[in-house]
Amino acid sequence: MNEFGFKFARKTILKGFTATFILLMPIAVIIISLGVGYLNISPSEIVNLIVAKILNLELDEKQKVYEAVIFNIRLPRILLASLVGCSLAVCGAVLQAMFKNPLVEPYILGISSGAAFGAALALGLGLLSGSVQILAFLFGMISVFLAYGMAKSGGEVPVINLVLAGIIVSALFTALTSLIKFFIDPHKLAGIVYWIMGSFSSADWSSLTTVTAPIIACLILLIALSWRLNVLSLSDEEAKALGVKVSRERFLILCIATLMTACAVSVSGIIGWVGLLIPHVVRLAFSSDNRIVIPISASLGAIFMVLADNIARSAFSFELPISVLTTILGAPVFMLLVRRRARRVWS
Repeated sequence: MNEFGFKFARKTILKGFTATFILLMPIAVIIISLGVGYLNISPSEIVNLIVAKILNLELDEKQKVYEAVIFNIRLPRILLASLVGCSLAVCGAVLQAMFKNPLVEPYILGISSGAAFGAALALGLGLLSGSVQILAFLFGMISVFLAYGMAKSGGEVPVINLVLAGIIVSALFTALTSLIKFFIDPHKLAGIVYWIMGSFSSADWSSLTTVTAPIIACLILLIALSWRLNVLSLSDEEAKALGVKVSRERFLILCIATLMTACAVSVSGIIGWVGLLIPHVVRLAFSSDNRIVIPISASLGAIFMVLADNIARSAFSFELPISVLTTILGAPVFMLLVRRRARRVWS
């Protein structure tokens, strides 16, 4: 093997080990995060508690306190944060690949703003807690169908038309949300503002079970369709020449991504930068092949969101809105990536 072949093989093996490590890393991050908070619990105590639960051993008083904190408060919150981070990162990767635009993310197409309007409407009207998720999902879907219908011309949906329509729909739902905030009872306004800024403070097993099945199903479908995304990343003429029905495939993938994003936003509020930053990091570090980008984005998105939530709930005596923190962490990194290497990936 010549020197070039040896370097290529070594680089490929290294990337393979790194990818495997990243795919398994969320498990370790979740276990460590169970001990992070106002009551610090060491990893060894967490492992001892889990072993005692599995073996059905008698718990002492200290372990009973740890059990209540871990299984009733922290575990559903951490799992929900990982699911939301996974959803936003994957949807960002999918939309960027499909529209061949590195700046596209769920917020650009109006998904996040539509879902935020639905949640604000439910909170403002004082509806039951489950209605927040239902209306957030419903208006997230409505926003995308509005944008898609607005962009459709002559049976085709040009990418630029869809992005522009998404920006218009996003502005519309943002204005409607502001209108609700203007007329709403001041006592309810704080809850709406805090929800829109993003938070996992209300996470529980109920909200987790509501969104887990659809998010996992959407993730599996998008991984299965990742090779089609590679084709859609080509020009429409090239994709059609390869036998792909571009409009139909784009509509199908858009519906799946919308469902995934709406589920995430419905339980967490609007969380920015995850869908924009994580796919860029993956493409720069590994490849632009969506068969690689989607699963690694899912893993890195989950890790990023759990770590950000750990900081949000434990760095101060009060809890920071998660979107503020993701923006503070994400914006400088994204700026550095764009200045240094991103132009090569999207050229």
